[in-house]
Amino acid sequence: MDRLDAMAMFVATVDQGSLAGAARVFACSPAKVTRALQMLEERLGERLVHRNARRLRLTDAGERRLAVYRRVLAELDAAEGGSGGAIDGLIGVTAPELFGRLHVVPVIETFLAEHPAARARALLLNRMVDLVEEGMDVAVRLAPLPDSGIVATRLGEVRKLVCAAPSYVERAGAPANPIELQKHACVGEEEGDAGALWRFAEPGPRRRKTFAVAIRPRMALNSAGAAIDAAVRGHGVCRALSYQVAEHVAAGRLVTLLDAFEPEPTPVSLVFHPVPRRNETLRAFIDHAAPRLRETLAGVARQIGETRR
Repeated sequence: MDRLDAMAMFVATVDQGSLAGAARVFACSPAKVTRALQMLEERLGERLVHRNARRLRLTDAGERRLAVYRRVLAELDAAEGGSGGAIDGLIGVTAPELFGRLHVVPVIETFLAEHPAARARALLLNRMVDLVEEGMDVAVRLAPLPDSGIVATRLGEVRKLVCAAPSYVERAGAPANPIELQKHACVGEEEGDAGALWRFAEPGPRRRKTFAVAIRPRMALNSAGAAIDAAVRGHGVCRALSYQVAEHVAAGRLVTLLDAFEPEPTPVSLVFHPVPRRNETLRAFIDHAAPRLRETLAGVARQIGETRR
């Protein structure tokens, strides 16, 4: 196997978060990706990743080599791209509204600052956007991804948390289990006074059995930000994704509740169609955005106080 191919497969394995994901990118078998990793490790005389059936984790050597391999592959691609490395096109980016406003737009701003001839269009919507139909180049997805021809770079994960202000907990007490939420003032995101189902997982190891609790919000809002603001002011219990409340939790304005019943985290990915070789703007944006958004999510985990459950 060519050493450059092995490098590219290693980088794809890290970006996809799995051997199977890298295999989909290269349209090959996971066994071939495994052989590529083994070849690099044997050549270097040190392990690059710790891996089991569910998870990959970079070693210190893997972290160092990842940076080197990315640089080598990027320089080779730039040399062969034929466009002189010009970054002067339009990039279309879509993301969920609040995540986009808080984290994606700042990345777009730094990208445009680095490449003055580039332009960007952002579509921030709380629904799944079809990249082809709506003319988008890249999307941030907060959801498990279907097995399709689209390429995905794993950025991290977000947790689904139940939170309330300390003043509310002091006044009303903390629920001991999810069923007790039915006795609390809950702040929901649904229209009108419709009920909601909040999902939880039974305490225990990963891959736990999930269950739903019917909640009738005391206050129902159609904005996650407004619901969180109401909870911060002590009006009840809200449910939010970790990136939405990380600063509030870190500052003590909110506390998390029912942590033992927290469901499995939601993966966050940067998705795009296979990049045409001469689309330097899209390539440059992905290389710019992925590490920054990955670090953002790692920072959210640190703010919540737990990098891995």
